[in-house]
Amino acid sequence: MEKPIFAVIGQDGRQQAAAQALRQKGYTVTGPEQTALADYILLPMPLCAEQLDLTAVFATAKPGAVAFAGRVNEQAQALARQFGIELCDYLLREELAVLNAIPTCEGALEILLRERNVTLWQARVVITGFGRIAKLLAPRLLAMGAKVTVAARKPSDRAMARAMGLNAVPIEQLESCLAQSDIAVNTVPARLIEGGMIAQMDKNALLLDLASAPGGIDLSAAGKLGVRAVWALSLPAKCAPVTAGQFVADTVLQMIAERS
Repeated sequence: MEKPIFAVIGQDGRQQAAAQALRQKGYTVTGPEQTALADYILLPMPLCAEQLDLTAVFATAKPGAVAFAGRVNEQAQALARQFGIELCDYLLREELAVLNAIPTCEGALEILLRERNVTLWQARVVITGFGRIAKLLAPRLLAMGAKVTVAARKPSDRAMARAMGLNAVPIEQLESCLAQSDIAVNTVPARLIEGGMIAQMDKNALLLDLASAPGGIDLSAAGKLGVRAVWALSLPAKCAPVTAGQFVADTVLQMIAERS
């Protein structure tokens, strides 16, 4: 049976790496100029209808084609429905979210090493939340000699953190932990670290926000208080686009296999 054809649209590193990964697996991969031939259309992440001429893409797609993209907004979904295109969001897949946490953690470590002039060894680090990213980042910091405390709402998360050799406190104790920390890493996409908390931190402390919008750190307050703060978005695309693109290709192929 002949393998399906992919049209890969987008020029960032992830899209190029995903296209190469598909070719290596024996698939025919085209660009946007041959969308009409494609069985599957691989669109970029995040997918915003206003940033890409989706009308032209969907209008030229052949009947029955399926499109894949990441972080699809409602405007893009509505446009896909208008043209009878099924648009699937690969970022909703748990395996991709877990794999993307790997380059996110490596990128976070690079930022922490670059932004500080002292070692991570013996640094007092507070991590808010204990989801995918925190579960991978905390033991890496611990292995580098940092003193890591996890501030989490769920007792089960705090128990898991302790089982991994980390300190763990309820989120209600975050303020007192921050006052004694050198580094605070937020992984929760909700405002947790407010100006009053930042004011109690050492001026040499570093705040790193890894959460998607709206983020969890009051960056404006940090700037006014003279505490360094970095909001690091889309680290997989910035730090390891080739690996991130391979993850996307593998996830899309798994989604296709499950459809059949």
